[in-house]
Amino acid sequence: MYEAFFGLREAPFTLTPNTHFFLKSETHRQGLEMLQVALANREGFIKVSGEVGTGKTLLCRKLLNALGDEYVTAYIPNPHFSAETLYCVLADELGASLKRDKPNPIYSHIDGYLNQDVTTEKHVLALRQINDCLIRYADEGKQVVLIIDEAQAMPEETIEALRLLTNLETESQKLLQVVLFGQPELDRMLAQKHLRQLQQRITFQHRISAFSRADIERYISHRVILAGYQGGRLFDARAITLLTRASGGIPRLVNILCHKALMAAYGQGSSVVQAKHMKAAVKDTESVPRPLLNWLPWQFAATVFAVVVWAQAPVELWL
Repeated sequence: MYEAFFGLREAPFTLTPNTHFFLKSETHRQGLEMLQVALANREGFIKVSGEVGTGKTLLCRKLLNALGDEYVTAYIPNPHFSAETLYCVLADELGASLKRDKPNPIYSHIDGYLNQDVTTEKHVLALRQINDCLIRYADEGKQVVLIIDEAQAMPEETIEALRLLTNLETESQKLLQVVLFGQPELDRMLAQKHLRQLQQRITFQHRISAFSRADIERYISHRVILAGYQGGRLFDARAITLLTRASGGIPRLVNILCHKALMAAYGQGSSVVQAKHMKAAVKDTESVPRPLLNWLPWQFAATVFAVVVWAQAPVELWL
């Protein structure tokens, strides 16, 4: 709608987690580096958490794109299903068939363990096929990584099934690494006493933090340049101040508000997004906390002056 007016090739603030627009902000850079180092060292469980809209899925996709040919990845974007389904989905992701044509000697070392923790034959067959695939990939010198997004949606029985998967190993190495991406609810869930076995296996973790004002300025500049913008400052300072207060530094909310503010500026024929355009965007977005938009600078200065005068007044005037 407004792309041609501002000299853009594409919309810079879509909600799709497009890795083309990935910005290595401090918090996302630290997260990506932690993930790559932990996977390279073959750590078992790795966790990344953050509030809704902080860019977990984008970081997840960036990681998937960054892993080389030595990795085999299985990606589960929505794990809200049973333990049995988890095994079947993973087996399918690894290219395994749930049909077992003949006995395989590699199954003997897990049969007794399975009988204690897995209650159905379908569980047994799926886990055996997963184990078969993992051993095959290990023989080929490949690392298998299971990446689960929205991990806080997993039922507790599925989390326990996930822990059991990491028991599949050779004498020298784990056969499966697991990366969990989730909201803060995941942290609280894993902190429960009966899930402490899995919590103890998480060797590396990172919490994605919200953007500061400086981060937001860099984020906006990064996105509009990648979208083809070649002009001067597109968002004025007051607009960014309002944006920072209204969004709380959450990238998804930054995208929503910037998109609406650009629409408002375009509608008024303004080549720069001003505070009034951002104010209109905030008022039009119910999910965004309302900043004190009507708190004008002169009102703030008057209040500060009154407080200073009051603080310096003689004590008897207070009584």
